[in-house]
Amino acid sequence: MVSIALAGKPNAGKSTFFEAATRAEVDVANYPFTTIDPNHGVAYTRTTCPCTERDRRCDAEDCRDGKRFVPVEMIDVAGLVPGAHEGRGLGNQFLDALTNADVILNVVDASGATNAEGEPVEVGSHDPLEEVGFIERELDLWMAGIIGRNWEGVERQSRSPDFDLEVVLTDMLTGLGVTEAEVTACLRSIEYPSDPIQWDDDIRQALATKLRESSKPIVVVANKIDQAPDSALERLEAEADVVIPTTAAGELALRRGADAGILEYDPGDGDFELTGDLSNEQARGLEQIRSVMDQYGETGIQRSINTAVYDVLDLITVYPVENETRWTDGSGTMLPDALLLPRGSTPPDLAYAVHTDIGEGYLHAVNARTRRDIGDAYELEEGDVIKIVSTN
Repeated sequence: MVSIALAGKPNAGKSTFFEAATRAEVDVANYPFTTIDPNHGVAYTRTTCPCTERDRRCDAEDCRDGKRFVPVEMIDVAGLVPGAHEGRGLGNQFLDALTNADVILNVVDASGATNAEGEPVEVGSHDPLEEVGFIERELDLWMAGIIGRNWEGVERQSRSPDFDLEVVLTDMLTGLGVTEAEVTACLRSIEYPSDPIQWDDDIRQALATKLRESSKPIVVVANKIDQAPDSALERLEAEADVVIPTTAAGELALRRGADAGILEYDPGDGDFELTGDLSNEQARGLEQIRSVMDQYGETGIQRSINTAVYDVLDLITVYPVENETRWTDGSGTMLPDALLLPRGSTPPDLAYAVHTDIGEGYLHAVNARTRRDIGDAYELEEGDVIKIVSTN
């Protein structure tokens, strides 16, 4: 399952984001280090289900009238403070929790109402721009520290006649979720001496930065946007490649309201419909949320997840079926599964994603829309409905 980690300084709204996205109850409070151990939950991407092309909606539990929600893992990592890479604020423990994430959402307090330590201050008195590069720097320094502490072993192995720097570095960094392909690409992008003994801290730091950029891409989430000064978002967008304006508290309120039956709302919708009686306080709060949605299109929680999965990781959603005519599985369930695959994946890749045995017995595939066989080299596209024919 694709893994998304929430990172940032304490009290930026990560746990509120996590609870809104996963509906898993966590401790939320207005002081640093409310979260100590990482919280794990299931969030969802949102896409258009192929059932919208049929005469009825599908049977999948994660489809709501053609809005298809695909599960991803979400990790809420405790707040990081300056010096985290040196262990400050249990930083090493918190950074370690990010290692298996495919992408990181850097939750920034766009309102400027918390300082670098996560302590409450006057709104607008802290510059949120400081938080944009903060997570990157701490990760870079932390990874460089790991490489540096293990470099003596690299030097020893370099004396072997069959020494391969790429293999050795991959073995060292496997626990950080770094692949050999990423190591190879990063080494090609920097200049370094062939003899590891001649490497210095600057070269190791350059390698760590490149590895972090390739293995831990970051999306900036400008949280508390409803409280932020007018110029905050514009300044953040000028500093970072991808910035999503967000109100995690607003999303959580909408999801709680939907659960309580006082409104109709699906994550990612641009509006909501009131269906129950409200107190005056509830009505005022919901109108404030609606004004934010009118300005930014939605609360930003779903957009953050979708941006991370579909834009940054460049994944696509593919629907495997057993019956290419009815788009069903063996039990007659229509479009039962939705899988996230890297763009460029082929039918054999899909077969292995369904199950190893299916992949090993793969014979051919059928495009359920055209009901024609497709070649093994066919590149799957977003929303493809595919029948895999296998001996297993």
